[in-house]
Amino acid sequence: MIPQDLHIRKVKFADLPLLEWDGEFLHFRKLYENVYQRTLKHRAVMWMADTKAEALVGQLFIQLNSRRTDLADGSFRAYLFGFRIKPAFQSLGIGGAMLAKAERELAQKHFRRICLNVVRTNERARVFYERHGYRIIGPDPGLWHYEDNEGVWHDLEEPAWRMEKELK
Repeated sequence: MIPQDLHIRKVKFADLPLLEWDGEFLHFRKLYENVYQRTLKHRAVMWMADTKAEALVGQLFIQLNSRRTDLADGSFRAYLFGFRIKPAFQSLGIGGAMLAKAERELAQKHFRRICLNVVRTNERARVFYERHGYRIIGPDPGLWHYEDNEGVWHDLEEPAWRMEKELK
């Protein structure tokens, strides 16, 4: 059951350290800063969920515009990524509430589709997305890279399923 004091809102600059989840995701610090800078240019949106007891229980990022127009083209298609809920708060409806809020905002901005990649081994996440209307449209090699908090670049390969949903 969704906590009654759940608050879903856009990330502010002061929230960026919270996204590191007490150091677990410190290595993504520069990535978070980069996405935040993209929000200031209306090229991305960062959402977070909190409660009175917990400063952060979930996060969800959306890229609105990208060089990869198959992911996000700035007007028709958006790309969801960086979506996670803290383990103690999973299966309470928080993820669904965050997803619904983000989808409503995209539809209000006249986006028609939202896509994402879900790692092939993450069966639980795939089922979650299917329950919320997403469908697999094909495989994705899951190649991506990021610069960590110490300035070291990492290249990752996480074979994924590309999923997509048409927004109403």
